[in-house]
Amino acid sequence: MKRTGAQIVWEVLTREGVDTVFGHPGGAILPVYDAMPAYPVRHILARHEQAAGHMADGYARVSGRVGVVTVTSGPAATNLVTALATAMMDSIPILAITGQVPTTLLGNDAFQETDVTGVTQAVTKHNYLVTDIRDLARVLREALYIAQSGRPGPVLVDICKDVLNDETDYEFPEKLDLPGYRPFAGVDMQAIEAAAELINQAQRPVIIAGHGVQMAHAENELRQLAEKAHIPVAMTLLGLGDIPETHPLSLGMCGMHGEARANKAIQASDVLIGIGMRFDDRVTGDLDAFAPHAKVIHIELDPAEINKNVPADVGILADAREALQALLPKVQPAEHREWMAQIEEWNRESQERDILNAEVDELIPPMIMRELWHVTQGDVIMVTDVGQHQMWEAQYFLHERPRQLLTSGGLGTMGYALPAAIGAHFAAPDETVWAVVGDGGFQMTIQELGTVMQEKVPVKIAIINNGFLGMVRQWQELFYEKNYAGTPILSPDYVKLAEAYGIPARLVTSQEDVSAVLKEAHEHPGPFLIEFQVKEEVNVYPMVEPGEAIDNLIRRRIVQGPSGLQPAW
Repeated sequence: MKRTGAQIVWEVLTREGVDTVFGHPGGAILPVYDAMPAYPVRHILARHEQAAGHMADGYARVSGRVGVVTVTSGPAATNLVTALATAMMDSIPILAITGQVPTTLLGNDAFQETDVTGVTQAVTKHNYLVTDIRDLARVLREALYIAQSGRPGPVLVDICKDVLNDETDYEFPEKLDLPGYRPFAGVDMQAIEAAAELINQAQRPVIIAGHGVQMAHAENELRQLAEKAHIPVAMTLLGLGDIPETHPLSLGMCGMHGEARANKAIQASDVLIGIGMRFDDRVTGDLDAFAPHAKVIHIELDPAEINKNVPADVGILADAREALQALLPKVQPAEHREWMAQIEEWNRESQERDILNAEVDELIPPMIMRELWHVTQGDVIMVTDVGQHQMWEAQYFLHERPRQLLTSGGLGTMGYALPAAIGAHFAAPDETVWAVVGDGGFQMTIQELGTVMQEKVPVKIAIINNGFLGMVRQWQELFYEKNYAGTPILSPDYVKLAEAYGIPARLVTSQEDVSAVLKEAHEHPGPFLIEFQVKEEVNVYPMVEPGEAIDNLIRRRIVQGPSGLQPAW
């Protein structure tokens, strides 16, 4: 049957199950938009192309499917770069379809022409420039497969406008032929045997569980391994929820702002099992001082990650779920009573310094995060921006299930939360989505309140407004003698701004109002915005100074309070 290139785009996407697309139209992509109404696809109009990319990212993280974004050429495509880099760093499957100038104008510096494949080569898993309509269906099918297979990531398809307008005989490409692409590795049973032997001999084992556990849907196998061999589990930022944080074997988040007990356990371990994680610098601190006594087992799908940062005594190149399923029968039951007693001692010491135990008469963010957990009973999707509030959410909102926290981990992209929360809603419309943002990051994508209004997205927005770019200010306080250059930031009246978009909003300035307003927002059927004006100079602790070992922590001080010793804040 005859189809235009634009029709072929939708024929392939809908055949592959795509029903939601995020984007912003323009000249070079216009044929795709012209053909769209004939297909069962919902298009979400973003106010900025970067935000459209983050929407597709949030959709993909929650649904487990490829998030699709469509934008035009030139500045639209370059605006998308940050969203692609965000997805690339966090292994999120996105298909980005960009319009390009006609083939006759390629290389002529035509209006809104940019070498998009060249620009995005470093921030995509793969990319294509389509100059022949006969290649289009195959390329789109390959792009969707590459994006979600193996270690997921963003794939970009740049299509010349004349290709979109051309017509050809169309047949869905049933067969994929990618001879150089081998995304799935079989489980090496010799490596499994070697790993089991190390685990069975361990006296102080620790698991570090990462984002790969969630992408492999291996949370049940992880929990079985931890419980069978009585191994405590630390989690990376993107791994939060791999095991319920209220589970007795959960150590919480590890790394730069992780739990002291988690970092101390890693450093004292004799066998360290990394599962679906890449030993990022925020987790390891000083590599030369990382887990100095441990034999390292690394279960990872991407061969580039094994031995990249931390040498593995046993490397298992496999899908996390398949590897754990093979490993479980070979691991012997254990208790590790002395080890668990030591961890409990570290836990008690950490609790003494917990800011929730402080006598506080001002509004501080950690208490907002914990109250949000109480009000929602933890049964929500949380999306955070980047900065201090991101770490406070990770520390004080207890994540009980996988794919519950969406945040930019690897790239640390400010402005991520609001658009990603919009995407999360369309992936799970029956769940409540909360976006927790700082006053700095929120102002980077604040225009997406327009998308919330137009699409009637019932997202709840909590703005932690401390009048600073908070995490940068914290570094300036600790390492730059409080030279707060460039970090104070003014905000608009967020309540009035929300009302201008038809979104109900509240301002909270005292502890006494936190619970009631959170309940009001949570129970409201539509979108709701809360501005929390919090104490300005509150720091995230613990903190590992760059270049230090992860158990060399900057801790919250203990001071004399009205009723005795208490944590400083």
